[in-house]
Amino acid sequence: MKVLYANKFFFRNGGSEVVMFDEMEMMRRSQVDVAEISMRDPRNHESKYEPYFVSQKSYRSGSLSRKVSSALSVIHSHEAVRNITKLIRDEKPDILHCHNIYHQLTPSIIKAASRMGMPVVLTLHDFKPVCPIYTQLRNGQPCVKCSGGNYEALLRHRCADGSLGQSAILWAEARYHAAAGSYEHVDKVIAPSRFLRDAVVQRFGRDKVIHIPNAIDASRIEVSDTDQNYVLYFGRLSPEKGVETLLQVHAADQATWRLVIAGSGPLLDDLRSRFPRAEFTGHLSGGALKATIQAASIVVVPSEWHENSPMSVLEAMAHAKPVVASRIGGVPELVRDGATGFLFQPKNGEELSGRIKTLLNDRSLRSRLGLQARRTVENEYSIDRHAGELLSLYSRLIPARGKAEA
Repeated sequence: MKVLYANKFFFRNGGSEVVMFDEMEMMRRSQVDVAEISMRDPRNHESKYEPYFVSQKSYRSGSLSRKVSSALSVIHSHEAVRNITKLIRDEKPDILHCHNIYHQLTPSIIKAASRMGMPVVLTLHDFKPVCPIYTQLRNGQPCVKCSGGNYEALLRHRCADGSLGQSAILWAEARYHAAAGSYEHVDKVIAPSRFLRDAVVQRFGRDKVIHIPNAIDASRIEVSDTDQNYVLYFGRLSPEKGVETLLQVHAADQATWRLVIAGSGPLLDDLRSRFPRAEFTGHLSGGALKATIQAASIVVVPSEWHENSPMSVLEAMAHAKPVVASRIGGVPELVRDGATGFLFQPKNGEELSGRIKTLLNDRSLRSRLGLQARRTVENEYSIDRHAGELLSLYSRLIPARGKAEA
């Protein structure tokens, strides 16, 4: 078996890339051949398939004609279609597995692969097929107006950062792929959370959507009893992540407990200037991130959007850390209230403060919840289990569609 993975970034930019790279490693361990297509970028991991990658794209600046050309390439990438067609003819993979392909690769590659007889799997990491801005947020509040295909709500409310121009591009993208039937050529859609599965069933049909949870290799994470008595947030610093709510709680509590914020994003400079009593480390990865999680007492995930299945939660649980998280989206499927951590209502600072203080004041409680979190990861979110489900899915789809045509 040979699997072609598609994702617009070929470095660990976020959760979708973490999932994809882990899956590729799982396949190699299972003696499955792996190929990839992505966008060229100096940060990319090495790949022998780099000649097939699409050119690096930036949608931020340039002349009017350049902006128009960029806007059109967001909707349909002729380059990506041309390159994936050549890759399939040259390498003859058995199946295409797409992850985050929007804007740089575009869903047009789905139709291109399907026309060559190749079965296509799409893992959803957000709500893009039912929400053109992907977050299901409008003015900071959850919104599902586009879920039934009523994308005109995007224009009325200027959901893309209040910009009519950006909203119009995303509206055109959604309408184009609906008319082109791009997603109709997907054989199976993987939803990592049951919440996301239920959100997209109307769009794809119940038979097409399958729930396969994300996974983490807990065997590579050593449980440490280090506890330096601080609360940790790690991840992107953007409005939907709820970091400001956490910082406001810390300030309201007069910084009587230590708060570490590990991450970068559009809010970093603003939050750092307004909340000087918190510790901002900037982006951490590898050993530095691992050491920071190991030394934490609690990990907080204060999201204010419909999270799918955040890898930050699984990573904290694998480190045997109790998680305090928002009761929103797919998060409650991972964090069991009172068993592996605590849940609170999004934006409810008083409730969040109470949950944090309960854990900080009881080391034995956080140790007990943390160890149960680790057991939950090992039993329900293991790499081996995830690999088995993927291989089973691939094996069912390949005979049904046959080998890609040369």
